[in-house]
Amino acid sequence: MAAQSGVTGQRIPRLDAIAKVTGQAKYTADINLPDIVKHTDKKDWEGMLFGKILRCPLPHARVRRIDKSKAEKLPGVKAVLVIANEGAELRYAGEAVVAVAAVSEEIAEDAIRLIEVEYEPLPFEVDTDRAQEKGMRGTPRVNRWGKGEDGFKEADVTVEVTVRTPVQIHTPLEAHGSVVGWEAADQVIAYDSTQVLFAVRDSLARELKLPPERVRVICEYMGGGFGSKLWMHQHVPIAARLSRMAGGLPVKIILSREEVFLTTGNNPDSVQHIRIGAKKDGTFVAFYRRSYGTGGVGGGADLPGPYYRFQHGYIEHVDVFTNAGPSAPLRAPKHPQAAFGVESAIDELAKVLGIDPVELRIKNDPNEIRQKQWLIGAERIGWKEKWRPWGSQTGVKRRGLGCAASAWGGGGGPGSRAEVRIHRDGQVEVLLGTQDIGTGTRTVVGIAAAEALGLTPEFMRSEKFVVYIGDTRLGRSGGSGGSTTAASVYPAVYDAAEKALKRLLDIVAPKLGVSADQLIARGGRIFVRDKPQKGLSWEEATKLLPTELISERGEWRRELAGSGVGGVQFAEVEVDTETGKVSVLKIVAVHDCGRVVNRLTAEGQIIGGVMQGLSFALLEGRIMDRQTGRMVNPNMENYKIAAMIEMPEIEPVLLDMPERGVIGLGEPPIIPTAAAIANAVANALGVRITSLPITPDKVLEALRKS
Repeated sequence: MAAQSGVTGQRIPRLDAIAKVTGQAKYTADINLPDIVKHTDKKDWEGMLFGKILRCPLPHARVRRIDKSKAEKLPGVKAVLVIANEGAELRYAGEAVVAVAAVSEEIAEDAIRLIEVEYEPLPFEVDTDRAQEKGMRGTPRVNRWGKGEDGFKEADVTVEVTVRTPVQIHTPLEAHGSVVGWEAADQVIAYDSTQVLFAVRDSLARELKLPPERVRVICEYMGGGFGSKLWMHQHVPIAARLSRMAGGLPVKIILSREEVFLTTGNNPDSVQHIRIGAKKDGTFVAFYRRSYGTGGVGGGADLPGPYYRFQHGYIEHVDVFTNAGPSAPLRAPKHPQAAFGVESAIDELAKVLGIDPVELRIKNDPNEIRQKQWLIGAERIGWKEKWRPWGSQTGVKRRGLGCAASAWGGGGGPGSRAEVRIHRDGQVEVLLGTQDIGTGTRTVVGIAAAEALGLTPEFMRSEKFVVYIGDTRLGRSGGSGGSTTAASVYPAVYDAAEKALKRLLDIVAPKLGVSADQLIARGGRIFVRDKPQKGLSWEEATKLLPTELISERGEWRRELAGSGVGGVQFAEVEVDTETGKVSVLKIVAVHDCGRVVNRLTAEGQIIGGVMQGLSFALLEGRIMDRQTGRMVNPNMENYKIAAMIEMPEIEPVLLDMPERGVIGLGEPPIIPTAAAIANAVANALGVRITSLPITPDKVLEALRKS
């Protein structure tokens, strides 16, 4: 028995593409009462309420007094919930204090303005360096190997750099939000924009003291999270409590863009003091990095080690605590910051040694796959023809090349319980309680089933092929983070579909006069291996079912997944020395992800990661007012992210390695981009910009000093 349709690895348009471009796709903010009624037996809700949250305006304060009486008396207000009681300490601007639910957003906002809160201001600090100097830090974490710092005694050449990266905000296109209602005294339905359906279900059940099976969470479509939606946010149980106070009516809370910026997580900043020691021939000997950074009131600012081979090393990091919102993992957490530091130092070493930067990296890269990727990327960018020594160019506009590497795990694991149903009329249903966070998981699930069943891309796009995801009523699945989703769900769905196909072939075999193990499912047909002309179409085969449908469940199979990917990127930039503007002309991104499931989506992941990395390199950065302790750019107007005008030519190059199994690709493409761009700018100017983002003022100041 074998199924070889070949849909895996093709360029398959997303199964939900039409729903998205026509507006049929319902995101959490689109959910209204008729949508909720479709998913529940409760039909007597009188309407839906809208929730708003009053947040602390101070970076550090104690609640002295709350008067919510005026809000409670406002017509249309159905519930007022105190979150931070009198005496509570609030540690950053944006912490929740009181929430309200009303019959309209406008009334809810009016009610918020009627609530009186008296705060006692407390000392605060939002500047990372000043907090470090004041001792607002954790215990240093140290990683030492070989001879540690003593290893530099074996080096012929040593270079040092100090680099800085800013706090970065996730800025998903879809803001965080939830709709929660009580179907009964012990039953809740919730819609949430989340990367972790079942984790939200289980967390909400604990908060409400309900069995998990009495809580249903739905997220059919999601507009990005990048790590900021990897847990249940506070607004979910707030909506649930407001709903219960209002007699169970569904409550919708959609955060404003400012709330998203202040409260849903951020990517910590970093200050890195780096030293690299090497032999005269370029062999790396020793690595040293001492770093600190802030994750706001939480930790999590530590950095990963270098991807290159160092015999000796010493890494020390300390988290600095400031009065700002807590950090959250952001696509390849902390790897882009670390890559920027390490790759900057390596280019400085290449400059001192007079060695080609690509050759220096190849000499010290222990990853065999990346060894090939360096050569492919160098050829695609035209490295031999275009690269010039640092600072050798003159003129107003100067071009430069840079490169950098990435590494990531991306492995899947058990926990997904998929179901595949084959109906007598030929319809195929695929069911799994995973979530599509905008990365094309719904299509990956479909491809896995179609691959196992021998179906065609055309059949996948037909009404007879249906994929159900995004609902905790379906089979359990894990969260979408760490590039683990594809490598987790593909094997489970394939397993279920393969089991279903086996049952179908057992039924078809007598009709064709052969045993089931002599049959092949391919191209939408089932036929005899040695006599391809002898067979049945898919619909002809399914008509033989003695019952209405076949249903099989599947679980993760280790042999279908892998882990561990590399990647390299090359950047070509042009710098205007009169204005300081940096224009990225081209990025070549060479990556591997084991078996490519959907080439179209995989290339899209690379392009998206590159754009996010470019944005980090040139534009992004949270700005905090030291005097007030507030973020001054908590909106899409003043927090700059890359758009189409900044988009360069991006050439994604995928190494397809089916023998390695399916491996995730979400994180790796963002890791090397900023580092490669920074190295290209340094190559063009002959002077290094050591802090991100690389803005025109920094370029002009560096040129002035040089």
